[in-house]
Amino acid sequence: MTGMCLLKHAGGAFTHRPEELKERLSPKASDLVKSAFADVDPARLVDYHTHVAGLGAGGTGNRVNPKMRTWRHPFHRVKFAVYLSSAGVEDLERADAEFAERLFRLVSNIEPQGKYRLLAFDKHYRLDGTENLEKTEFYVPNEYVFGLAAKHPDLFEPVISVHPYRADAVEELERWARRGGRMVKWLPNAMGIDPSHAACDPFYAKMKELGLVLLSHGGEEKAVEAKEDQRLGNPLLLRRALEHGVRTIVAHCASLGENEDLDDPGRKLVHNFRLFLRLVEDRKYEGLLFGDISAMTQFNRVGEPLSTVLAREDLHGRLVNGSDYPLPAVNLLIRSKPLVRAGYLTREEAASLREIYGFNPLLFDYTLKRCLRLPGTDKRLPPTVFESNPALEV
Repeated sequence: MTGMCLLKHAGGAFTHRPEELKERLSPKASDLVKSAFADVDPARLVDYHTHVAGLGAGGTGNRVNPKMRTWRHPFHRVKFAVYLSSAGVEDLERADAEFAERLFRLVSNIEPQGKYRLLAFDKHYRLDGTENLEKTEFYVPNEYVFGLAAKHPDLFEPVISVHPYRADAVEELERWARRGGRMVKWLPNAMGIDPSHAACDPFYAKMKELGLVLLSHGGEEKAVEAKEDQRLGNPLLLRRALEHGVRTIVAHCASLGENEDLDDPGRKLVHNFRLFLRLVEDRKYEGLLFGDISAMTQFNRVGEPLSTVLAREDLHGRLVNGSDYPLPAVNLLIRSKPLVRAGYLTREEAASLREIYGFNPLLFDYTLKRCLRLPGTDKRLPPTVFESNPALEV
């Protein structure tokens, strides 16, 4: 019993059902939610970064690495259990359905609802084009996210994931673009993708031809194992995509960890966020390079990156919102005290936000970001950050 309590505290520490929010949320918290949506166009409200996952239950094609399900690998097993708890999964035989049902309940109990872009997640591939299942942490087929989006087209939009080293990579892009795919998700650190490798050139050329947008993780990766491949999260590696004219969103604005400065002969280590800023500030990439603010409010990212995106109005037109769900539902990552101490939130706001979290962690994540202010000022992220960016929708 103690173990289950600890798991719930680390994972899905929810106190209410999302359906109860309307009737049971306090007036203060309700007012905070209302103000968070007051100046946003509901027809353009969008979450660019929403994960789905599963175990393959029900023939979905989803999978997780077997090491996640055995106590022979205790760290991975505990992490897996925390994610299941956060996603509301209780019955492994129905894991895929419960994950999707929980997400639907969260989204459908937010008003206005907006659109959530569901991310497929391709396998790890070697440079010779062969699958590397040993290093594939989890896999979400394109077909699966398209199926969920077709079931709830008013709420969800599919985002495809195609590894560029696949022998059929270009054909897969064409196939899913014909089905309506408009974005491609990569997590180079976990998928084994070097975005600067010449092997990616045909892929980039086809993306440019099809008008597809690349959503690629930037910076250090913590949620998925990527030990020896953290260098692949270096934002500077994405220059090759940009040089091909591919519109690119750097997830989390590369706000965690350090990588080699590839422009420095000495290859000194530089914070990934500063490398991201270097790309943003390069006028060649105006209209091509963007950043999403997902996960930037987590306790381990609070500081220079968060303050910078709040302070610099010149960046705001290049930012989009993403929740990185289910991470906002991982209670262990939700720490409002550092945000209050640093001056990003008031104590009263933090109390209301914790109350909202108990009902709906997705709504909590959105409302938190609308509350954030640059410490010592009243500067906040504008509503346009939470709306579809016209430069990415063409």
